[in-house]
Amino acid sequence: MYKYVELQNIVNRAINNMSYDYEAEKLFEPVKYLMSMGGKRIRPVMTLMACNLFDDKIEKAILPAVGIEVFHNFTLVHDDIMDKSEIRRGSATVHKKWNVNQAILSGDVMAFIANECMLSAPASVLMQVMKIFNDTAIDVCSGQQMDMDFEQKSFVSHTDYLRMIELKTAVLLAAALKIGAVTGNAEPEEAEKLYSFGSNLGLAFQIQDDLLDTYGDPRVFGKKIGNDIVSNKKTILLIKALELASGPQLNILNHQLQLEEFDSEEKIAEVKNIFDELNVKSAVEDMARQYTDLAYSSLEDVKVEKVRKEELMQLTAFLLNRTK
Repeated sequence: MYKYVELQNIVNRAINNMSYDYEAEKLFEPVKYLMSMGGKRIRPVMTLMACNLFDDKIEKAILPAVGIEVFHNFTLVHDDIMDKSEIRRGSATVHKKWNVNQAILSGDVMAFIANECMLSAPASVLMQVMKIFNDTAIDVCSGQQMDMDFEQKSFVSHTDYLRMIELKTAVLLAAALKIGAVTGNAEPEEAEKLYSFGSNLGLAFQIQDDLLDTYGDPRVFGKKIGNDIVSNKKTILLIKALELASGPQLNILNHQLQLEEFDSEEKIAEVKNIFDELNVKSAVEDMARQYTDLAYSSLEDVKVEKVRKEELMQLTAFLLNRTK
């Protein structure tokens, strides 16, 4: 069985060895720039781990795994444009380093590079892999549209929010695992269990991300907490608070959301105080635990030897117990 670091190195080598031998060289400069930034490579590593659960020969899953990472980075290029973000992984975002038009075009080509990577899957499972990948790509775009729509809504239910993060974030992790399992010739029901595992893991991860932005230790989190509150971002914390609040608490929350000029520290303190009064942190932590339990349950149900799941279990524990 491969270790996480071994698989991360395999993915990085494959990415570094990618050929961009095409006529329009400038089109691929931003692609090479973004893909060279590194990162934990969680999704492609999980693709290889899922394959390795059922097959010791993981070579056939390497390019599909790279395709998952290329697609993930494609979404980041477009997200950064829409969010007007200037920094990604400590470096200038693509649209900031080049320009918006270049970022859109180079981002577009990354979607087709990802597709090309998927086409390297074994012929026996190629149609399955492509179906999973294309359905997931549509889901991710649908999730992004929902997120954009939420910006214009005064009220978003926590059910709608959970569906949005499932589509925007969780399904890609789920698909990475399912593609790995399918490539490793897993039985359909085992591949579905890994999809369920990835989906619930992704939901728990994103909920935890919302919690960390408001309740994380800034010395550990690595950045100032409360950015979501300052930007009026509709996180699960705010959505839950708006559902629970009434009377003066609801008036204070709505007032803070409508302010155009404010002191950031005062706004963070005011909103966080309402969260505390409503026990929102505890409610959201319970929600994260529910998805965590569902994730572990799905992984435990996968019918392979327990020893083969150890690396995936360790990586899961790391992701769900992070403090930054």
